[in-house]
Amino acid sequence: MNTPLADRIRPKTLNDVVGQKHILGEGKPLRRIIESGNIPNMIFYGSAGIGKTTVARIIAENTHMKLHKLNGTSASISDIKDVIADTSSFDGINGVLLYLDEIQYLNKKQQQSLLEYIENGQITLIASTTENPYFYVYNAIISRSTVFEFKPVSAEELVAAINRAFRLAAEQLGMSVKIEKGVAEYIANGCGGDVRKSINTAELCILSGDNDGTEIRVKKETAKELTQRSNMKYDRDGDQHYDILSALQKSIRGSDENAAIHYAARLIEAGDIISLSRRLLVIACEDVGLAYPQAITIVKACVDSAMQLGLPEARIPLAEAVVLLATAPKSNSAYVAVNSAIDDVKNSEIGDFPRHLQNMHADGEGAAVRGQHYLYPHDYPNHYVEQQYLPDSLKDRVYYQFGENRTEQAAKQYWKKIKGK
Repeated sequence: MNTPLADRIRPKTLNDVVGQKHILGEGKPLRRIIESGNIPNMIFYGSAGIGKTTVARIIAENTHMKLHKLNGTSASISDIKDVIADTSSFDGINGVLLYLDEIQYLNKKQQQSLLEYIENGQITLIASTTENPYFYVYNAIISRSTVFEFKPVSAEELVAAINRAFRLAAEQLGMSVKIEKGVAEYIANGCGGDVRKSINTAELCILSGDNDGTEIRVKKETAKELTQRSNMKYDRDGDQHYDILSALQKSIRGSDENAAIHYAARLIEAGDIISLSRRLLVIACEDVGLAYPQAITIVKACVDSAMQLGLPEARIPLAEAVVLLATAPKSNSAYVAVNSAIDDVKNSEIGDFPRHLQNMHADGEGAAVRGQHYLYPHDYPNHYVEQQYLPDSLKDRVYYQFGENRTEQAAKQYWKKIKGK
């Protein structure tokens, strides 16, 4: 099987690494650590194809320690025991460097088996993960490691890597390659900051280009076909899923309808209208709330329509819901009120119900107060009469504060008049 071009031209030095200048640039922390030669336990975190494995390999190939490589998707306890056994061998006299890719796939017991050796320095761990390590890596490993976040590579930085890939691919094929203007830029913009995907897309463009035996011509149309949808980064069980939903809600809460539509479009394009629908219903209550109480009814109608229509038509009522919520007035007064009340229920001595609010009970012979003495509001003017409803221990508690929006202020003025306050 032919090795992918991205692996054949993998950088050998830090200067050749594309992107990650925030940690690998001159004078930056990770570069200083690597150049010092004193390698601590490290965890590299970031999306796929942006240099985590490449940097780990550069470190491993320039260290005096015995190198072991494991992948969390296939590593077993037996594999880990083999690494540990090497710490007492002649080869491991200077220490063992374990490069562990996809550490998030190791279970807690597997990760714990490394702890003693990481702590005493017999094993130096360099782990990489595409998931947030603070959620997926055992806390004891995290506390003994330094976490470095790798970020998606900008399109500008990717263009240079893609052009290099075209040049080296042509040399390996022994043919000249003519690249239509804009091809590298299109691939760079379409691969979502993923260096490996960009280079492999360039290789596919070479292999599928017009070949007359002496020259390969790569057209922009070919690049479009091979790059289609590759900038979509979405995993329903991973960080991307929750990041997009978070970005959607924060954009709606911030009343930015354009950003909100963008993040909704990502979910729609990924086919995940269920997650989008559920989050819109939450937003209607949490962020718009009593400032526009009809929002929940309208959003529910849009969601029901989307579910009945299915994609692609479902995008239309969902877009209506997104724009409505983003442009609606905002209030989280009900959200704050219920959270405050729940906090009291969990943490306070809430006491019994006021006697007059209880269901009808027969009074015992020794009852200090006989009769329920409930005042029926509908028997009074404006259907209101003052009486205590909260338990005695909380009778003066205020959970709800009227929002500053027109709807809640109108309600506030109405009840101020009725209650004579």
